[in-house]
Amino acid sequence: MARTHSRPSSPELSASLIKRIKISHPTLHVATATDETLAAFASDVLESSNVAKLHKFYLESQPFHYALVGKLFQDDLLKRVKDECLGELSFTEKETDIYKVNQTGDLASLNYLDSSQLSLLPNLLKLRDALYSHQFRAFLQSVTGCGPLSGFKQDMSVNSYTKGCHLLNHDDVIGTRRVSYILYMPLPNYQLWQRDWGGALELYPTKPGPDGVPEPECVPSKSVAPSWNQFIFFEVQPGRSFHSVEEVVVGSGGEDGRERLSISGWFHAAQEGEEGFELPVDEIELKSSREQLAHTQTAFKSYQSSESPTDRLPLPDIELSEEDVTFLSEFINPAYLQTRTMQSLASRFVEESSLELHSFLTNSIAEALEPRLRDLDAYDGLGPDRNGKVPPHCSGPPSAWTLKGPPHKWRYCTLLPPSPSAPAVSITPISAHPNPSEILRKLQDELFPSQAFRAWLAIVSRLLPIRHFVEARRFRPGLDYTLATSEEKEARLDVVLGLTPEVKDDESDEHETYPQRGWSAAEWGGWECYMAPHNEEDDPAVYRAGTYKKSDVLGHNTTKVADHYSSGSSVNAENHSEAAMEVDEAEEDSTLLTVQPGFNRLLLVLRDERVMRFVKYVSAAAEGSRWDVCAEYEVGMVQEEGDE
Repeated sequence: MARTHSRPSSPELSASLIKRIKISHPTLHVATATDETLAAFASDVLESSNVAKLHKFYLESQPFHYALVGKLFQDDLLKRVKDECLGELSFTEKETDIYKVNQTGDLASLNYLDSSQLSLLPNLLKLRDALYSHQFRAFLQSVTGCGPLSGFKQDMSVNSYTKGCHLLNHDDVIGTRRVSYILYMPLPNYQLWQRDWGGALELYPTKPGPDGVPEPECVPSKSVAPSWNQFIFFEVQPGRSFHSVEEVVVGSGGEDGRERLSISGWFHAAQEGEEGFELPVDEIELKSSREQLAHTQTAFKSYQSSESPTDRLPLPDIELSEEDVTFLSEFINPAYLQTRTMQSLASRFVEESSLELHSFLTNSIAEALEPRLRDLDAYDGLGPDRNGKVPPHCSGPPSAWTLKGPPHKWRYCTLLPPSPSAPAVSITPISAHPNPSEILRKLQDELFPSQAFRAWLAIVSRLLPIRHFVEARRFRPGLDYTLATSEEKEARLDVVLGLTPEVKDDESDEHETYPQRGWSAAEWGGWECYMAPHNEEDDPAVYRAGTYKKSDVLGHNTTKVADHYSSGSSVNAENHSEAAMEVDEAEEDSTLLTVQPGFNRLLLVLRDERVMRFVKYVSAAAEGSRWDVCAEYEVGMVQEEGDE
């Protein structure tokens, strides 16, 4: 069901930056300015009057300081650079929890080429030298007030965003980065890039978080669409410079020629030996978005006790009471309440550490819920009628749902608490409720936190749930996700009831066989992913990123439903290292488990400490939201008599 491999935390840079070129010994390079270099810029860009105008714009810009140059380079030069990038550079598709992009290696590695190889890239070299020249660095300092910048430490790559590519919320704070920049070369260059093609740079305002640390709002307040030869830059600031790149929804496979091509990177603070270098000073600074991901806490709730004489601790070896069975039968498929079935599931879970149970809810609830969730998406403008466009950020709420952030950790919708003034309404059976949000609320507030479900979990997992956290979640297409986080000290029991409606195909021809598509074909994202722990290597290209392959996702989706359940691979750090020895080392991968969205499937996973978990961004191509009820349980092991 899942494959385990050993892999670093971040994807390697492209093995070969240049097509058909071998790398020779390095030649250190510091950008210097010549008349030819300065002539690369568009007229008046570096003039003092333009600098003053940009500086004024920079200071007044919101939600954080940034500046925008409408035309940075001579147009003919940039066209030649574009041709060299497409004709001579190799692009590698990279996909992690936070991004999907086609990217070259760091263009600083051009310093490793000999003169004959460099002759293939004369215009790209000219542009790079102009960007990191003393004059242009002085220009950036004057506009932003950022302090001395390095001409020696160059950090840039070419990025191609085609259909499905995206970059989620982050602040760019890593190492000595001081200024972030993007130079746009959208294709085709003779055609104005349309805003509904996606790919806009989104800038986020901030607000104080629960601990007083600034965090981004859920919705960006500024959106900058790509434009040919446009240059945007801003100072990197922890707790301030939060931004993302909207998903590109055109240019599938580059077939129609549309892609969001850009050169992007960072200017670093002056390095040792350069003018303006300063030793780092120990100061109390705001944590970067990357560091904040490692500090998340779950707001667990304790179980409520009825203080009845019949209350008892739900030990794994105790059978469900008649009251438990009666209560659970309102929600759960009776097959899963049979003693023999639960014992079989327990044996598998002890061995595998994960289970996926199909057809978990009763038929009446499932048959009522699926079409109503599909209808709710259509009503909110999130159904297939969008034709793959990115919906507005306000889509979904405000009905019974609200946005949950902060988006540098996660963004999705959760149920609003019921209004205190609303009259109490009891509708039985549960499936008779016309509002699907209220059916989800029943599952969230009554089933998952109940003592009866606690007892069922204890029997199936052989663990004792101590406290719980439960929420119904809605991940909207083109907008929502969670980034990789982990629990550093204790194991957790994750229980996720997938309620994403299945893809509907044309039913006019019942004999027609349709190819696998959508969720099951790993085309729309939204999969639940578990990754092995890794060392926090300071890779400047990645934020808490792990890698995974579509083959892993597809492989998990081949479970049979005949027995109502399937077993999964262990999500345990120690087991991961042992299993990695059994696979081809050439196919290194840090993925432990991936589970595609599905309807009426319960996933149970015992997540070891430091194992990372995330829900992949749901693509705008999805024909509806990804729905679930997600629970996390603090658990204990039952110690038998005689054990020490």
